[in-house]
Amino acid sequence: MDSETQLFINGQWRPGRGGEAPVLNPANEETIGSLALADKADLDDALAAATRGFEKWRRTSAFERSKLMRRAAELLRERNENVARAMTMEQGKPLAESRGEAAAGADVIDWFAEEGRRAYGRVIPGRATNVSQLVVKEPVGPVAAFSPWNFPINQAVRKISAALAAGCSIILKGPEDTPASCAALVAAFAEAGLPAGVLNLVFGEPAAVSAYLIPHPTIRKISFTGSTAVGKQLASLAGLHMKRVTMELGGHAPAIVFEDADLDRAVKVLAASKFRNAGQVCVAPTRFIVHESIYPKFVDAFVTAAKSIKVGDGLAEGVTMGPVAHGRRLEAMEALTVDAVSRGAKVAFGGERIGNRGYFFAPTVLTDVPLGARVMNEEPFGPIAVMSPFSGYDAAIGEANRLAYGLAAYAYTKSAKTMADVCRDVESGMVSVNHHGLALPELPFGGVKDSGYGSEGGAEALEAYLNPKLITQMT
Repeated sequence: MDSETQLFINGQWRPGRGGEAPVLNPANEETIGSLALADKADLDDALAAATRGFEKWRRTSAFERSKLMRRAAELLRERNENVARAMTMEQGKPLAESRGEAAAGADVIDWFAEEGRRAYGRVIPGRATNVSQLVVKEPVGPVAAFSPWNFPINQAVRKISAALAAGCSIILKGPEDTPASCAALVAAFAEAGLPAGVLNLVFGEPAAVSAYLIPHPTIRKISFTGSTAVGKQLASLAGLHMKRVTMELGGHAPAIVFEDADLDRAVKVLAASKFRNAGQVCVAPTRFIVHESIYPKFVDAFVTAAKSIKVGDGLAEGVTMGPVAHGRRLEAMEALTVDAVSRGAKVAFGGERIGNRGYFFAPTVLTDVPLGARVMNEEPFGPIAVMSPFSGYDAAIGEANRLAYGLAAYAYTKSAKTMADVCRDVESGMVSVNHHGLALPELPFGGVKDSGYGSEGGAEALEAYLNPKLITQMT
């Protein structure tokens, strides 16, 4: 990976006036590079560039925008290996997962490139024969987007692609912990021929950057992926300035396993999903609500699956789970586990740091966890699975809906009635039954309640970057 990740403003890579910050490899805690930090002057340059870029890009046809985006997707595919290695080095996930994320990012670009060509308006029949009534879609304007470190390409590419497909310019505040792979994504768009100013990339102190960009009159749309606590603050700030907002926030996904479930399939899919990216996934299953009749067998099988995971440097052969991304997450995992055990929980497997170099935390399975434990109420965002038995349907749904989160939920059952009941009763933006079918480009992706609002996927995502304009005229 490049030793220094720079800002990208008005079509140029450049240092930041705010200095530099180190980038660490979470597998060994060594410094592997640096990133440029923006100050207010840099942000002003990005805002001015986005204004100019928007005026040009909004007048570029959807057909031409699509062609350019498709070229960017192909460049990203061609560079998959280099991008993936950079991602693994700075984020920690196994190389196979990084390759998959970069490949999926190219698919997202392609999908939005085509969807942007089909952002149709409509004709509304008039009440008089000489009156025509049209609804046309116009780009909302320059966008400020904030993407997280856990999926440096996956989250950023959704925001960039939707904005560009709609005809908007965008300033992306990238993740400081994982800047190089995000910058590689931006470079693909730039080298595909995107006009200067249409896409800008900045890094900096998150609170300062958001506090400056969100209220700025240039910005007309906000997209944020991150924690609920920060999202509420940013949504409040955006509301004060009447900015359109998409918020993809935290989750604490329930996974309900009914007595008639295919147990082997449920364990296989849920364990893989739980420990993917070391559990640092907003839609990862975290609260496993299992029918009491199969609870012991499920827990034993899940522990066996956890024991089979090979933890290590994501670049090493055969590793299936890397470190958590930084020391803050490691400390959080330790604190959540200690709290749960102090309240009576049992550690069925894991529960501790692995080694003393790198941010490795063992795949962890907790049982008998009381509702008052922090891990039952706070998003763990790490490799901790919490097991709870239930006796009846109402109890399972009650636990699934107990928290203010509502991003993703999972259920396993062979009963068509139970499937229908769960999909109706669970309060979640996304429900996946008997498999994990979320996050495809063509599907809506977003939550309800404290997990946010709006969509980062599907046609719904594109609509958030478009203003409907009514044109009514008499001849």
